[in-house]
Amino acid sequence: MPSPSKASRFFELADQREFAFCQSINRSVRFRPVLDYFRVVSRLGDGWLWYALILSLPLLSPDQGPGLALLMAITGLTCTLSYKLLKKHLIRERPFISFPSINCATPPLDRYSFPSGHTLHAMCFQIMLAMTEPTLALVILPFTLSVAASRVVLGLHYPSDVAAGAVIGGLIGGLSVTLFHGTALAMLAG
Repeated sequence: MPSPSKASRFFELADQREFAFCQSINRSVRFRPVLDYFRVVSRLGDGWLWYALILSLPLLSPDQGPGLALLMAITGLTCTLSYKLLKKHLIRERPFISFPSINCATPPLDRYSFPSGHTLHAMCFQIMLAMTEPTLALVILPFTLSVAASRVVLGLHYPSDVAAGAVIGGLIGGLSVTLFHGTALAMLAG
């Protein structure tokens, strides 16, 4: 049997430290309407809300909306590749797999937990909007925060998965706007 990697040993320790917190959140939110809310948020966070937002940006902001929509679509693909590579190499089991006392309230999209892809995308798009369309960013903020919370509430992620997803997504979104927003606008303008 191969020896465990440094990442797997780290995650085993982190899992033990985060278990009680995850379990308490998971157990405290068993009120059906609240659980249903987080299930809907999670489903919309699968991409549906972001796809609708990207498609509506040219209508909401005719000047910079088309460029921002293009940039968000490309950046979203970058986010997907990033979190899939990280999950493949870091291999952290989801809380409900490691600890059967944690209830999985909705089926996960993939096997592993670190980082939270939902949170990564949500924070990426939140930062992109904050830098380009601040009023729209304020409208979207409650959804972004709900997506992040849903990951722990539904038993799918540890808080550190959510925090890592937020940091990585925020960095990708910020870099994308800083480096490529002007280029995307110029490409569509001329």
